[in-house]
Amino acid sequence: MLSSKKSVYNFNAGPSALPREVLEKAQSELVDFKDSGMSIMEMSHRSATYEEVHNQAIERLKSLFSIPENYEVLLLQGGASLQFAMIPMNFLASGEKAAYVMSGAWSDKALKEGKTIGDVYEAASTKETNYNKVPDLSEITWNEEDAYVHITSNNTIFGTQFQEFPETNDVPLIADMSSDILSRPIDVSKFGMIYAGAQKNLGPSGVTVAIIRKDLLENVNESIPTILKYSTHASNNSLYNTPPSFGIYMLGEVLGWMEKQGGLEQIQKNNEEKAKLIYDAIDNSGGFYTGHAEKGSRSLMNITFRVADEVLEKQFLAEAKEAGFVGLNGHRSVGGCRASAYNSVPLAACQALEQFMKNFQAKHQK
Repeated sequence: MLSSKKSVYNFNAGPSALPREVLEKAQSELVDFKDSGMSIMEMSHRSATYEEVHNQAIERLKSLFSIPENYEVLLLQGGASLQFAMIPMNFLASGEKAAYVMSGAWSDKALKEGKTIGDVYEAASTKETNYNKVPDLSEITWNEEDAYVHITSNNTIFGTQFQEFPETNDVPLIADMSSDILSRPIDVSKFGMIYAGAQKNLGPSGVTVAIIRKDLLENVNESIPTILKYSTHASNNSLYNTPPSFGIYMLGEVLGWMEKQGGLEQIQKNNEEKAKLIYDAIDNSGGFYTGHAEKGSRSLMNITFRVADEVLEKQFLAEAKEAGFVGLNGHRSVGGCRASAYNSVPLAACQALEQFMKNFQAKHQK
């Protein structure tokens, strides 16, 4: 079932699969990058060679995502978890409020971090139904005076995803897109800020992308530490301190791979095709498999499901692991099964999982 070039089918939720051709190119350039006699990991981040890599990654991201000119692209560290604190530190002034849409564990973490900084509140929540859907847009409420509205576009643990986004008008909409950024075209101009850890769709762990409208950068809180100000990183081209240079190199190469795939329109088609294989195996199983997410909120990135009973579910995961499938266990907080079919997960892996699910059901259905 496995090809000679790939020993496993990688469905890890993050860090996750990377394109094989990108890994092979990185391997070939690892010791001697562009005849420098050094690895990219060894050279100064102030060198012309590295700056070219750095700037190319930013320009590729701007081009692929159709980022307007009035936005800054920052390459940061600390993951989305640091952004949970940096966002209110920068943008939530004393006396202001911010609205948070609750759709899963990561939005909950963002809210809790916001509460340590200022006055934040829930704008909507689906916690009562165990986050099996994202809130309907009509359920989301905020005030025109709010500093921002925060959403999590895709929820890795529960397998839900916003199919469309709220129109917040003059209130900046801020989105954590860590697990579905660049999986489909979106209108960046609808957002005041988009941020994402790279380790799911963009590259290896260690890089965090932040896309911020420039007018927001003009009003950041000046009383916070210098390194925590977005304006600091914007004015220094994300080179205020030593960047995660290898991760940024890999980010640029993954973005180049996306360009070769045909851009985001084709990436979306690929993701829809991959997800449909697994969702069809669930929907056509007669209840042997059951999906967690409601159909209108289903994620293309993280497909969550349960097997008929607990004993069979454990057997399913054990046999899947033996067959070379990696990362199918659901998050420890909810259990079950989860297949994360990010951009770099090949169609063949999803075809193999679909067939495995059908074969397992045929063997064990009573």
